[in-house]
Amino acid sequence: MNGLKLAQTREKKAAISSSIIKKRPMMSGKIKEGLIAGTISGIILGFLLKGIEASTGILVYTLLLNIDFIPIIGNIEWPETIEFIFHLIISLAIGVVYSIGSYRYFHKRKVAQVVFSYLLTLPTVFLYFPLTYLAEKPTPPLTDIVAIGYWTLGHAVYAAVLFAVYTYNEK
Repeated sequence: MNGLKLAQTREKKAAISSSIIKKRPMMSGKIKEGLIAGTISGIILGFLLKGIEASTGILVYTLLLNIDFIPIIGNIEWPETIEFIFHLIISLAIGVVYSIGSYRYFHKRKVAQVVFSYLLTLPTVFLYFPLTYLAEKPTPPLTDIVAIGYWTLGHAVYAAVLFAVYTYNEK
């Protein structure tokens, strides 16, 4: 009887160990998918807001890249490329959270994944206000409805692209 329990215990441990080993590659795959989705979404958001700023003069792209209020790094005159990389780092984090959350909680439920992408992106819309308030360089006024609209549109496109790229890459 004791030998039977020992064998069952070993079987359970082997099954648990096997499932852990199988999950690791899946999670690293989800991280990779999130990094891809975050990168593409962040680039599209940046180019969209840059185009809006170039065509309207409303400083929404400047606001997107603005870090002048952050201690130490805000005092440095960074080239636009580096500021864009800072923006992409945030986008990468959002992409990874989205990918892991979509897989873990909404696997194969596309409507839920779309809603999740918009809910995850929603706080970035409201960042317009503290980012504008804290900015030292020129940015749109806090009450500029058109700028808020462009900012919101850009982030809505971001959420849609995040979902689309994740869905395209989902295995």
